[in-house]
Amino acid sequence: MQTATFANGCFWCTEAVFQRLEGVSNIVSGFTGGQIKNPPYREVVQGRTGHAEAIQLTYDSSKISYEELLMVFFTTHDPTTLNRQGNDVGTQYRSAIFYHFEDQKQMAQHIINKLNEEIFEGNIVTEVTEASTFYTAEFEHQNFYNNHPNQPYCQYIIDPKIKKLKEYFSDKLKFD
Repeated sequence: MQTATFANGCFWCTEAVFQRLEGVSNIVSGFTGGQIKNPPYREVVQGRTGHAEAIQLTYDSSKISYEELLMVFFTTHDPTTLNRQGNDVGTQYRSAIFYHFEDQKQMAQHIINKLNEEIFEGNIVTEVTEASTFYTAEFEHQNFYNNHPNQPYCQYIIDPKIKKLKEYFSDKLKFD
């Protein structure tokens, strides 16, 4: 089992997408990349701590590769908008890959270069940063989409991301 940490907007969205992938387990929503210890959600979402809303997951590399995780990451958000995903605005919603090993860093940079050449015309703003302390968000933020599928944010923001996941990565899904 290996660890990956991604930030691409609201962690409710990111968690909902990645928990549907075969080989991915133990997803935790939280915060990383900031300046203070144990940041509370209220402070993070106001952009006061420098942290990004992120997920940290473990995955079985014999079932899904880090490269495949990166492709899901780049497909299910807009990596060309700086410090923003939809109506979520601020550095806490930045696009970021927090690598745990040098090979993750190299793979992330390789994929960014490839996508910049082939699709995004050099406009990817995703930061690639060494992983630092990951702080788990409060209980009510864990497994949010599955616990609140009828909440308007889930229906209007998360459902389209899951639809895109199903469209492009149906062979990697663990359940419908």
